[in-house]
Amino acid sequence: MVVRIRLARHGRRNLPFYHIVVANARTARNSKPIEKIGTYNPIPDETGNKFINLNFERAKYWLTVGAQPTETVEKILVKADLIPQAPKPWMEAAKKFKETTN
Repeated sequence: MVVRIRLARHGRRNLPFYHIVVANARTARNSKPIEKIGTYNPIPDETGNKFINLNFERAKYWLTVGAQPTETVEKILVKADLIPQAPKPWMEAAKKFKETTN
C-alpha cells in the first residue's frame, strides 16, 4: 500500500482551506484519510502570513515509515525543517548559470 501525505481541500469556492492528511495514494482527494496531521490556509491574513498547523511528531512518524509527500506538502515540510530540500533538475542548471555569469 502506497501512502502519501497530501492536501485535502475544504472551504468554499474562492476561499480554499486544506487539511494535511495521510492517505492511500489510490484514493480520491477528499476521501476518508488514514490520519489528519495538520491544516494549511493558503489565503494570507492582514500581515501577509499563511497559516500552517502541523503535528510534527506524526509527520516525522509517517515520513520514517515511508509515506511520500506530494510536491506542495514537501514545500511545507521543507519550510518546517522536517525534511531537507530535494535537489531538482533545474537547480543544477541555475547553479551553473550563476557561476558563469559571476
